[in-house]
Amino acid sequence: MMAGAVHPILSVCPSRALFTEKFRVLVENLPPGLSVTLHSLHCSEVKDYWEAYGHYVADNKGTVDVSQEASLGGTYTGKEPMGLLWSMIPVPGSKDHAVLFKVDVETPQEVLISVFQGHLSEGFRQKPPLASVVAERWSMAPGLKIVRVREKEIEGILYIPPGPGPFPGVLDVSGFRGDVTACRPAMLAAQGFVAFGVNYSLPGSEFTTDYFLRAFEFLQEHPLVISNRVGLISMSLGAIVVLNMACRTEAISPRCCVSINGSHLLMEESVDKMLNNFFKMKEHTIRRNEQNHVIMRGLPLPIPNEPTINMENINCPLLLVVGEDDLNFPSTECAELMAKRMHTAGKEHLLTILSYPGAGHVLHLPNSNLIRISRWRFSFFDQNETILWGGHPKPHAFAEEDSWDKILAFLKQHLYPDPLSVPDAAL
Repeated sequence: MMAGAVHPILSVCPSRALFTEKFRVLVENLPPGLSVTLHSLHCSEVKDYWEAYGHYVADNKGTVDVSQEASLGGTYTGKEPMGLLWSMIPVPGSKDHAVLFKVDVETPQEVLISVFQGHLSEGFRQKPPLASVVAERWSMAPGLKIVRVREKEIEGILYIPPGPGPFPGVLDVSGFRGDVTACRPAMLAAQGFVAFGVNYSLPGSEFTTDYFLRAFEFLQEHPLVISNRVGLISMSLGAIVVLNMACRTEAISPRCCVSINGSHLLMEESVDKMLNNFFKMKEHTIRRNEQNHVIMRGLPLPIPNEPTINMENINCPLLLVVGEDDLNFPSTECAELMAKRMHTAGKEHLLTILSYPGAGHVLHLPNSNLIRISRWRFSFFDQNETILWGGHPKPHAFAEEDSWDKILAFLKQHLYPDPLSVPDAAL
């Protein structure tokens, strides 16, 4: 233990912040040269515990500034100001392949940050910390309004910024099963967009392109939305949906489109029928590793010429975000082929590609932990399978931070009448 009268001071600034904001973790009043461990602990909404930790040495002033100093070991190394968040892993003894997702945007993600003497890698709960503080990470900015929508045969959640409006709009089509992942549209609303997270996981329903076109029209017609400044964004399966929508120029005119690890596969019928038909044709391409984990990136390979969408029909600026270590989908190959087709159509000026080495399939908000593997049930499997999504923690964290900044810049450029007037929300 440290000598008697020394009382370390631990601070996190800001202690309440939006999920995408950076914080500064600072320890003061330490003996110079003391080895310490900074540790974070979070209890998820499903009561799983997650932790991260870094090893530091106090400088000659008795200070450790996580934003300026390098971690010498732990769940992350190097100068990583937000490593205590993005490198979180399940605590020892947790269930296999747990996933950390924030669903309830109206409550904060509470993170207990502590400093321990010595360089520790386990047994944090059995040791008394030198100091602790709770940091709150919010998905909802002050004044944001949530409206649940069930009309015109569509369902979803509207996130409306504070103020009189009107605002530009963003239709956010979530990936995976199609249930609304609330954090991203809530964070878009914090940036001055009316974001509509459309739901397509209702039991017994089939979701065709027309369903999503109706959702776009609903958002476009909302009294708080600038009708000619509505964009599209999605990841994974949802990215296939928004690319199909962007090609339907006879029906809608999106101002811009963001596709994250998506594909230009043609959705001729419903989402489920597209996936099931494709699986029947290409089931033999699914691989399993030595642990029987499913690798699905070969499912659409080789990329077919048909059935795919007509890229020459896209008339709006398009941003493709690609994780080069995506093990669930051939995102790199799809992006390359889409680029070739837009070049052939004379529309390469509309296309921007962000490609990230070491990033996986699930590119979420900044400061999110990597989801490299999880249990999942696709409609074409008879049971839950262990799916490999890909990615490595450090480059994946960089990709999430860098791509989010560039996605926001892209949306502001193409959707806001005056980009300088876009609010930059903070708590």
